[in-house]
Amino acid sequence: QVQLVESGGGLVQPGGSLRLSCAASGSIFSIDVMGWYRQAPGEERELVAKITSGSITHYADSVKGRFAISRDNAKNTVYLQMNSLKPTDTAVYYCNVKGSSRSYGIVHDFASWGQGTQVTVSS
Repeated sequence: QVQLVESGGGLVQPGGSLRLSCAASGSIFSIDVMGWYRQAPGEERELVAKITSGSITHYADSVKGRFAISRDNAKNTVYLQMNSLKPTDTAVYYCNVKGSSRSYGIVHDFASWGQGTQVTVSS
């Protein structure tokens, strides 16, 4: 079983910055894609950014040029640096990790979600 622990959310003024972290732990064999999603009240959960094991990144159009995703493979951790934040960025942010885990000698795929961290952008 793979667990994800997120941190770094909070309240920030428009134009400010926040950095989110998500650390994976458990019976991890390998990690493929690590990503961040967000869900605002009354809205569908949407992809914000993702990064592959080869460090190829993908961003939603709404955050391009403002957000940067990165990962530390040694720590099984993914980060989301959020700059020039706008009120429309207000949402609960979830990390998502896909990979393989090993249990009793058997390797199988997993996809885990973090518990979510609130980001509020307001003056």
